[in-house]
Amino acid sequence: MESHGTVIIGRENELRLLSTFATDTGGGTLVLRGETGVGKSVLLDHVAETAALADHRVLRAAGVEAESDLPFAGLHQLLYPLLPGADRLDEAHRAVLGVVFGGSAAKPPSVMTLAIAVLDLLALAASRRPVLLVLDDGQWLDPASAEVCAFAGRRLTGSSVKLVVGLRSDTPSRFDTAALPDVSVLPLSRPASELLLDTRCPGLDPHLRRLVLKEAEGNPLALLELPPFLAANHAERGSQEPFGYQGVPLPRRLQHVYGTRIRALSARVRAELLKGALDGVPAGKSTGRTEGGARHRMVDVEEAALQGLLDVEQPTGDFVFRHPLVRSTIVQMATPNERRTAHAALARTHRDNLERRATHLAASTLDPDEGVASELDAAARAATRRGGALAAVTWLTRAAELSESHENRSRRLGDAAFIAGQSALLDRAQRLVHSEAVPGGSDSSASVVTSAYMSLYQDGDVRFSRHQVAAAIAGLRDGTVQEPDEVLARLVNLLLAICQYASDPEAWREARDLIDSLPGPIPPQSMIYRDAWSDVVRHGKGVRDRLESALSRLRGLEPWDVTRLGVAAYHVDTLGRYRPHLQRTVDREVETGATSTGMTMLHLITLDRIAAGEWAEAERSGRRSLELATAHGHVLFAQHSRAYLAHVAALRGRLEEARELQAVVDRWARPRGIGFLTQIADAVGTTAALSEGDYETAYLYAIGITAPGSFEPYAHQASRTLLDLVESALHTGRAEQARSHALAALEADLPAISPRLALLTYGALAMSAEDEEEAAAMYERAEASTAEYPFPFELARVRLAYGVRLRRSQGPRAARETLTLAADALQRLGAQGWSGRAAAELRATSGAAGFASAHAASLTWQERRIADLAASGLTNKEIGERMHLSPRTVSSHLYRVFPKLGIASRAALRDALEKLPDRHG
Repeated sequence: MESHGTVIIGRENELRLLSTFATDTGGGTLVLRGETGVGKSVLLDHVAETAALADHRVLRAAGVEAESDLPFAGLHQLLYPLLPGADRLDEAHRAVLGVVFGGSAAKPPSVMTLAIAVLDLLALAASRRPVLLVLDDGQWLDPASAEVCAFAGRRLTGSSVKLVVGLRSDTPSRFDTAALPDVSVLPLSRPASELLLDTRCPGLDPHLRRLVLKEAEGNPLALLELPPFLAANHAERGSQEPFGYQGVPLPRRLQHVYGTRIRALSARVRAELLKGALDGVPAGKSTGRTEGGARHRMVDVEEAALQGLLDVEQPTGDFVFRHPLVRSTIVQMATPNERRTAHAALARTHRDNLERRATHLAASTLDPDEGVASELDAAARAATRRGGALAAVTWLTRAAELSESHENRSRRLGDAAFIAGQSALLDRAQRLVHSEAVPGGSDSSASVVTSAYMSLYQDGDVRFSRHQVAAAIAGLRDGTVQEPDEVLARLVNLLLAICQYASDPEAWREARDLIDSLPGPIPPQSMIYRDAWSDVVRHGKGVRDRLESALSRLRGLEPWDVTRLGVAAYHVDTLGRYRPHLQRTVDREVETGATSTGMTMLHLITLDRIAAGEWAEAERSGRRSLELATAHGHVLFAQHSRAYLAHVAALRGRLEEARELQAVVDRWARPRGIGFLTQIADAVGTTAALSEGDYETAYLYAIGITAPGSFEPYAHQASRTLLDLVESALHTGRAEQARSHALAALEADLPAISPRLALLTYGALAMSAEDEEEAAAMYERAEASTAEYPFPFELARVRLAYGVRLRRSQGPRAARETLTLAADALQRLGAQGWSGRAAAELRATSGAAGFASAHAASLTWQERRIADLAASGLTNKEIGERMHLSPRTVSSHLYRVFPKLGIASRAALRDALEKLPDRHG
């Protein structure tokens, strides 16, 4: 396809669609997708010209492969003409754009925050006249810019802004999953190819014409570029076959065509073009160049322009490449020394830009050079804090190669492997440490960290990974291995994480003894992890204050430090204070490659949403973490996500789903000894049983986590299920066990550890108190404990239990307010089982004597029979044996019977059934 005069050949349908798009009064987005050289750029030119004639402001940009690892480089190019108008935005949006484009030292915003600011900037620009954004070669856009463009593109409908993107169909990009409307630009048909070729090259030799049509296969760029090349070769070779490379893929053929022209240039011009190509000088007519001429400005290259390799960018007058293939051909034709010389010159040009200078230094240096390695090291650390994990791994790897000492090489490879592990690039991390391995030598600490990560995350092998890491720490302690303090801290933190997943008392005791035996000081953050992750009942006092101090410096922390401290905050129930930071950060971490950190952040967000009663949102973040874990082969994180999703399903009354997920997690985790997950699975079983009023099953699950009257050491669910054990014990006639467990919580001083444990402790004491005065006092303390951190579900359960107690001891009127609060809260939360019981208890305070009779008719024969047997004292198992049903089916029937009879427990069945007519009918 070519614009010949005013005619574009072979694209009638595409032109019609694009003209409509360009002139339509509303906003929107369109993606043009096709192979290299198929004519996407010509179609983009057409839509730009059409929009300009319709009085649109047209902004053009193009993705540059050399900048695809530089965060927000593409977005800056696209929006640069609009940035002067950012002063008219509100302060928050100015600040967001200032972080990304203005060099602010603040933390980068999330994709959503930045995209909203970009939408506001575009809306401001479009308030004067409509705006068309034209983005060519979108496949080379850096991931952060692509995500922002995709986010904004999905929200342009109804605005005065349009976005059209050109993508190579044979190159993956972030736009592939952006769910934007697209048009496939296919090769030209045979008649259109013949028309284009005959129009542009009339009188072509018939033999050459057939060859061009055959080799081009409808690719417009090849149809236009091949004839002069083939004609020259045909004149030189006579009747010889002009193609000595039949079957070579089209891009190589086109590079060969450009190569003929490039070789005809002078050495000086080729060197100038090479610097432009390596620095990402754009191709085509894209405008909006980087501020301050950050790319190399090619000068005195008119010779190349005359050869058709360059165009002149308007209105700047700078030279740009005619097509991206010109750039790649120039680079491939250059010798290694020529490329290194060009990179060295570009590194000097960008001496004030740390990351771009690092890119060129890495490519320009051949021999070990500690100065260059140090600059790459610094660039990597800056990129990590900015969210560029993948770039950091690349720079650290190159820094290791250029290190002059074995110690620095090992350290940098270890750093690269560590960041790769945090980025879910476990295979790459393993390759990095293997590259440093000495045949017959002992494993390096970096190798141990990487191997343990792979064993833990991919296989869930807590036993092998724990022993491996503990042995490495012991080697450092005993002086058999020398490593920097940072490496020891990584090993200690990894050992603590493994022990948390194992939740094994002996493993924790050994880890604590090992850490205590280390001669030097342990980082304060590691000590927080040790005390919070292990056993908050015995070691949690004071953690909240230490945690608050550590998190007061959030901006200076690495992403993985934030997540570890977030896990500690979860264990002491103060995660809600830090969730906004996690939500701002998680998108950046996932998009820039720090996937493991991102998944942990999603777990923490899910947990805090569960605690805050935002269960629908918790389910969404849980499913997102499951998708990420599955996509990256993190089996452990996938099961972790399923465990939390099971908990949410149980809370919301979707019991079949909860039990299916519970079974999947338990089958995988229990044989591997992953106590952290098996405890969650047991807690899910407890929650599901309580939801349907099966208190016997709930009690059995609860005592599987911890025995009544004590808290199992190093079992993180032991304290979290305090209320579950007490409630199920009371409903199954085990008042003594319930009371002893509540008193054990008070004796352990759980209220001093966290606000949630305070609520659970005082709630359990109120439930189990024999004295009404004590019950009232404990209930008041439970209510007061939620002043700073509300836990709506736990508070509603305590209110429900206390309201039932008030109704029975003081009458319906005394209980009505408390039960109303409980019923309303449980209804809002969507806690189906509990809300049904609360509603039944509330109805019991209304004096509606005929309620049970009114609903008796709705009992099926089977429900009535099961209710009679349960009222006689039979267990679910015994009822099931008589009626040939499973105990779970019996439990489900009773779950439906209770609300129909206006009761909340099994103990009330007998009285309710006696009030019904024809009890045995």
